[in-house]
Amino acid sequence: MKISTHKFVSLTYDLNVGGEGEELELMERATVEQPLEFVFGTGSMLEAFEAQLENLSEGDTFNFDLSPDQAYGEYDDEYLVDLPRSMFEQDGKLNTEVVFEGNVLPMMDTNGNRLNGSVVSIGDETIKMDFNHPLAGETLHFSGKIQVVREATPEEIAALTASGGCGCGSGCGCGDQSDGCGCGGHESSGCGCGCGH
Repeated sequence: MKISTHKFVSLTYDLNVGGEGEELELMERATVEQPLEFVFGTGSMLEAFEAQLENLSEGDTFNFDLSPDQAYGEYDDEYLVDLPRSMFEQDGKLNTEVVFEGNVLPMMDTNGNRLNGSVVSIGDETIKMDFNHPLAGETLHFSGKIQVVREATPEEIAALTASGGCGCGSGCGCGDQSDGCGCGGHESSGCGCGCGH
């Protein structure tokens, strides 16, 4: 059976990042024990990711690159924002167990869209946040193997379509382009899901 719309797909992969001439860095891995599972064609994965997998069958291997334009876009300095420190304080105090440099915090924009921001620096008056996707500007190198291809059940289609989830285990609704959910608990969230902005 070949991968096509509404087929359940389970696969393993290594995700490496790095530009031409650079040494690749392993960012994420889906294993036989913890594969990436999704229903093809439900909008829960990056379009370019699915295009590379279409018509593959169980047992097939894959090896492809996604440019920043096909994945999470170029890094944009406009997504570096200074926010008032008071936004992060409770009773006038900063919770340093949550708000620290490098930590990713779930936030909401003025339109009510959920997004994640990484804490860049903490000042006396402001906190600099980076709302770029963690893989913005990166070329993604995927290599792996298709483990299972089968007809998706109506329940699987309904569940993934409703939640936007990709089966990465995050339960975050990562098909929402504004979400930036940190899919699967991976800081890189590079599982090919459409999360991020």
